[in-house]
Amino acid sequence: VVSSGYAAVWAEENTRASIWDAMQRKETYATTGSRMVVRFFGGWDFEKADADTRSPAVTGYTKGVPMGGDLSLPEKAPEGQAPSFLVAAMKDPLSGNLDRIQVIKGWLDAKGGLQEKVYDVVWSGGRQADAKGKVPSVGSTVDVENATWTNTIGAPELITVWKDPDFDPKLRAFYYVRVLEIPTPRWTAYDAKRFGSKPLPGTRMTITERAYTSPIWYTPTK
Repeated sequence: VVSSGYAAVWAEENTRASIWDAMQRKETYATTGSRMVVRFFGGWDFEKADADTRSPAVTGYTKGVPMGGDLSLPEKAPEGQAPSFLVAAMKDPLSGNLDRIQVIKGWLDAKGGLQEKVYDVVWSGGRQADAKGKVPSVGSTVDVENATWTNTIGAPELITVWKDPDFDPKLRAFYYVRVLEIPTPRWTAYDAKRFGSKPLPGTRMTITERAYTSPIWYTPTK
């Protein structure tokens, strides 16, 4: 558990009206405390080359909808059409590097039951996903005794295009992004260092800060 968090909105300008408009569009995300920058767009035409852009917002708004938006299958969509997503994140300069970006998909199955699956879509350090698509731990550089860490693992920014490999156009679905940092000292480690106290057994001394976006919703047209 962390002690605080932040909410962020992608507003067109820094005014009360524009901020409220962004919240109404649900173009928002939150973090557990760090100031990561996160972008998330969904559409039908994103390509791997779109991840090479230095301005994901330009490509994202041109070819898709942002976090909080709605998708429906295009008319005359080819067989096997699936939504694709442009996801990008940049680290907080004062916090840990980025471990990975995940897309969390939820959907209503044919019986009306809610299902969920987590996909690791881009990560740091050249690690390899296993047969189930899961990526091993990034590790930790935390020095608990001194309440410090080093950014010698992880990445300052991550970006990719991901296409849903399990898409069923007949089922309602939603997608949101979760960004994970590398481990950093928890407030308990800072307090122990500052006051020279010894934490109780079992006290968590590290934390994995994260960000999570509003969903993009898919609704079948029929």
